Amino acid sequence: MANIIITGASSGIGFETVLDLTANKENNVIALARSADKLRRLHEIAKDLNFDGGQLYPAQFDIVYDNYTDSLIPFIKSKFDKVDILINNAGALINKPFLETSTEEFASMLQTNILGHVNMIKHIVPLMSEGAHIVNIGSMGGVQGSVKFSGLSAYSASKGALAILTEVLAEEFKVKGIKVNCLALGSSQTEMFEEAFPDAQAGTLAFEMGRYVAEFAQTGAKFYNGKILPVANTTP
Repeated sequence: MANIIITGASSGIGFETVLDLTANKENNVIALARSADKLRRLHEIAKDLNFDGGQLYPAQFDIVYDNYTDSLIPFIKSKFDKVDILINNAGALINKPFLETSTEEFASMLQTNILGHVNMIKHIVPLMSEGAHIVNIGSMGGVQGSVKFSGLSAYSASKGALAILTEVLAEEFKVKGIKVNCLALGSSQTEMFEEAFPDAQAGTLAFEMGRYVAEFAQTGAKFYNGKILPVANTTP
């Protein structure tokens, strides 16, 4: 059993990860997202699948703009005595040629895909103890040497920053006994993938990737720390 926080829980891989973490398992999960309606749907589906499993606590929260000190942290402390796992899954995508992407749009990508996670880590690490695990959900688009795609410059750059942050924090948090890893996900059939590649078929289904993320979050710290791990069924 683990106390787990996951961001970006209202759709796609985050949605499926929550379902896997709670179905027939004794995990306690705080699921964060901006959409209250989608969180209600998640809660309803999870209840149907949760046969004497853990507890799910959905909470509407914007990791970039909402108040951590007065809102999120008191909520977490009311549910958990400590946090065992943080899954930084929230993200956004802009699919637009570089020369047509405004500085403001670049800033928006960086805010959501890197600075929002910086906010989460800063506030959640004090609630963690030795043995805790932080999982950053990156992208193959943010891995050096992988295939890159036109129109995803802002997205890929932000995911690359998240990968490097992972390596640095893993070293910095060694003294605390907290492991930090990044899963660089390949294609998965989600709304975000369909927005980026409207005519393509992804290599995996969202629930398959969600199951992998859930399993890695619970067991990966035994084997990895400070690693950027490609999770893709194509090469490179």
